[in-house]
Amino acid sequence: MEENQLFPVFFKLHRLHVLVVGGGNIGLEKANAMLENCPQATITVVSLDFLPELEALTHQYPNITLVQKSFSCGDLLGKDLVIAATNDKAFNYYVWEKAKGSKVLINVADTPDLCDFYLGSIVRKGNLKIAISTNGKSPTIAKRLKQVLQDAIPDTLDDVLNKLSQIREKLSGDFASKVRKLNSITDVLVKPESKSR
Repeated sequence: MEENQLFPVFFKLHRLHVLVVGGGNIGLEKANAMLENCPQATITVVSLDFLPELEALTHQYPNITLVQKSFSCGDLLGKDLVIAATNDKAFNYYVWEKAKGSKVLINVADTPDLCDFYLGSIVRKGNLKIAISTNGKSPTIAKRLKQVLQDAIPDTLDDVLNKLSQIREKLSGDFASKVRKLNSITDVLVKPESKSR
């Protein structure tokens, strides 16, 4: 049986430069997803045409740049990640070839076999982020799980995270000792409640 072999990572997009190729609905969706998670993300979008909503993002987010032209290999210079976000599968494949030749990680929209990474569904509660992957099998399931977790995780969890961070800073001892103390403090989160008689 096939297993999900993906290794989850969280990119610090404010330190990277992302190239999005495509100024239509897919490009807009991908740019929005990144900006919702990291408003300081540096994104360059290359396309012959741009949706008005994509143009509007440039007024709200200073680190997004729209370049009105055809994609070329030079667009990859200085980029850390690439997202091929057009409806043209042959053109997306061309972008993939050029990205691979430049050793730049790439995501090709709706083409899992050409993706070095996926943009998963993300549950956000303050500092907590949970990324959901179905290994490209069913974005719909990932979206539904996101809704379930978003509703199930209390908004107050961010307060708990902040308090635990403060406690961690005050703990003394080696790493193993700190882990034991934090595990003891957070035991209440996983122990079943005792039933009162």
